[in-house]
Amino acid sequence: MTITCDVAVLGGGTGGYVAAIKAAQLGKEVVIIEREKLGGTCLHKGCIPTKALLRSAEVYSLLQDAEAYGVETAGTLLVFPKVQERKQGIVDKLYQGVQYLMRKNKIRVIQGSGRIIGPSIFSPRSGAVAVELPDGEMETVVPQNLIVATGSRPRVIPGLEPDGKFILSSDEAVDLAKLPESMLIVGGGVIGVEWASMMSDFGVKVTLVELADQILPGEDEEVARELNRTLAKRGIEILTGVELKPDTYAPGKKDFAISAVHKGQEIELKASQMLVSVGRAANVEGIGLENTDIRVVNGFIGVNGNFQTGESHIYAIGDCIGGLQLAHAASHEGIEAVLHLAGQPRHGYDPDFVPRCVYAHPQVGSVGMTEKKARELGRSVKSAKVPFSAIGKALVEGHAEGFAKVVADTETGDLVGVQIIGPHATELIAEATLAKVLDATPWEVGNAVHAHPTLSEALGEAMLAIDGNAINV
Repeated sequence: MTITCDVAVLGGGTGGYVAAIKAAQLGKEVVIIEREKLGGTCLHKGCIPTKALLRSAEVYSLLQDAEAYGVETAGTLLVFPKVQERKQGIVDKLYQGVQYLMRKNKIRVIQGSGRIIGPSIFSPRSGAVAVELPDGEMETVVPQNLIVATGSRPRVIPGLEPDGKFILSSDEAVDLAKLPESMLIVGGGVIGVEWASMMSDFGVKVTLVELADQILPGEDEEVARELNRTLAKRGIEILTGVELKPDTYAPGKKDFAISAVHKGQEIELKASQMLVSVGRAANVEGIGLENTDIRVVNGFIGVNGNFQTGESHIYAIGDCIGGLQLAHAASHEGIEAVLHLAGQPRHGYDPDFVPRCVYAHPQVGSVGMTEKKARELGRSVKSAKVPFSAIGKALVEGHAEGFAKVVADTETGDLVGVQIIGPHATELIAEATLAKVLDATPWEVGNAVHAHPTLSEALGEAMLAIDGNAINV
């Protein structure tokens, strides 16, 4: 069976289904091809389920500290199967919502594995997609434009492949049936830090190891140090500059051991389970790229500023093109690609305007460049930070650790970047993101009235502090 359409989207994750909806809104006939479930990693294995688990962990942790708020509790019990049940209920509800959006926008959904084919009897140019359905039957989708949104998967360390028992990737960890006594987390990036925070709040003994010299490599050094300090204060063992020796991995009956090199010394690490979180690899294999002029560069699909590949009618977005590898980035890339293929004015996409969030405890939110990165690029910058300990609402919340940091250009006064670590940082960063998009200066943001008492005052004060005008610090 052959299906023709205006736009086909290969991959139904966040970037893919948002692109499909936008194309449909512009009057295009759209087909979306997804081999598993609409929503992709974000909805089923990443963003949503992990945040649901994190919330349960935070509530459990809060109850352990309830006495500090004048509340006495007795017999607090963590029932992990119910935690997983709540998580799955949220995922299922949102999945139904995505399916509804497909029906509402009259988008045809084909479940199956798609493979791009070259010039054929179906089309004189590459870009048609052969789809193998679950029953083994084949369909061919012939679009005017194709958007590749095949996403990514957890990277694997050779010799430490997930086995479902001792070694897990984030895909398996999100569906844990029971909590381990201890966990070794390999990789101190966003995923590793979030899982370390979550598992610790659930009462699991956690060791976090990172190859680089700081956790959250690439983020602000002061933020990384503060996060390291607060996580360590909660009992998480954090080791940076660690290189594992996979060939020494030795599983036992209930736990495992593995050797590593830390600061020139060989150490042995033991735990009940290991979570490997060392980045994500693009899903570019087995989708027929070899039948096209699409380039793969360092494991990712190469695109231009319009998200066009080496074939101008074929676009690529999201994790498969690398970059930030964030769901909200993929969504906006999808919208920009659709606007371009439809000949519509684009909003413009700048990674510098995309917020980066870490849902640990404490949270981290950042946008724009760090002070170090700006200096490396030759910019003359200045910075200021305001601690949450100076903010009344943070004391009321019982979470006064962390700070808001602002980086500005000393010559132009432009806002270069903002980094926040502390309570609700992932929500607070939205104001800084809007400021970046609107090209607002720290003076303008700082002099906007911030309600009192709110956590947003930390950012307002930091904006004023950049010129020495903070009031409460």
